[in-house]
This record gives sequence, structure tokens and C-alpha cells, in this order.
Amino acid sequence: MAGPAVSAAIVVIEPLRSRHCAECRRGPLPRLVLESGSPLCLDCADLGHLVYLPRGDAALTRRAREASGLWAVVVRHNRRRTRYERQGVLVEEAALARAEAACLADAEARARRRERDAVRRAAEDVRFRGALAAEILRLFPGCPPGRAEEIAAHAGERGSGRVGRTAAGRALDEGAVTAAVRASVRHLDTDYDALLMRRVPRRQARIRVAPAIESVLAAWRR
Repeated sequence: MAGPAVSAAIVVIEPLRSRHCAECRRGPLPRLVLESGSPLCLDCADLGHLVYLPRGDAALTRRAREASGLWAVVVRHNRRRTRYERQGVLVEEAALARAEAACLADAEARARRRERDAVRRAAEDVRFRGALAAEILRLFPGCPPGRAEEIAAHAGERGSGRVGRTAAGRALDEGAVTAAVRASVRHLDTDYDALLMRRVPRRQARIRVAPAIESVLAAWRR
């Protein structure tokens, strides 16, 4: 079993198949350390006194790791992605207790910061959607204002991965804005979705609705 090249930290592996310690013969091992290619249990690797902290709380993990004189990263191989992925860390119990206390102490401050960030992001989204709708109307003055706002809200939804959230979309690039309008027309003003439901291949469906899309866009450009 080849070891993962994760970092310079001590690496502990959660094996996908049954392994036994090369020194004490205990097994199967839920976690092991590879030493010269041989599996060792945590006790034989002198890591048995550490406690496991699963991933998920970045602040707690960082503080526990910083407070721990000895720590290790725990990984598991993802066969589908053919790579090792972090599962958590092993840290000293006292370090984890100190980290938990520190996180509890500033939990309220972090919650207030998250609330402020949420308000700021919401305001940014409102401004961006307004700017995007205005650019749509500049490029397509015949587009109904309400429709422009709907396109902007859909294309610019945060975290959606749609064209409005790309770098070009955020920069109000003409090509990106036009692509957002074209996508809206394709789904709402043609029978494209119905063609997909009838299992018409996507590229063929796009070719069939292209004239209808161009007709709407031409009307909106006037």
C-alpha cells in the first residue's frame, strides 16, 4: 500500500482493507501509520495517546493543532477520485480542550461576524443584480424591464455557477450578459425544454430552437 503525499505532517491512514500491525500483530486496524512501508498501530507508532478531531470546524482544528505539541493528519483513500482526502486530525487531549474553550469564548463574536458578512453579501447581490438588469436593458432595450430583472436574478444567483457568477458575468462582459439572456429565451420562449423531455439530443434541440431564439433577441435589440 503506497502512502499518501499529503504534507510534511505525520500522516495516519484509515485503510480500506484489513491491515494488522507489523509489530504487535493487532488488527484489523481502524487507523495506521506506514513506517518503511509496514503498517503500525497508533500505539506502536507512539500516537495512541492522541484523540481524533474530525474535519468540519476549521477554527477548532486550527487551534487544536497549534496548541498540540504532537499532532497528525488523518486521511482516507478515495478510489473514485484516486487520491487521499483529509478526514480529520489527531491531537493531544489537553490541546483539544483548550481549543474548544477558546472557540466557545469567541463563538458569539464569530456569529455576529457571520451575520454582518451575510448582510454585506446580500447588499452586494442587490447592487449586482441591478447593474446586470441595467446592462441587459442597454443591450436589449426591447426586453421587458421585469424580464430583465428576472434574468439578472437567475443568472446572478450567488453560488449557482451560472454565467452571471463567472468573472466575465461579474464584469458585465457583453458576451456573458448576452449568454444569460439567450439562456432565458431558450428555456422560456421556445419549446426547448419540451424537446429535452422528449429525449431529443441536447445539441439537436439547440439547433431546432436557434431561429426562434434569434427572432426574440432581434426584437429585443430594437
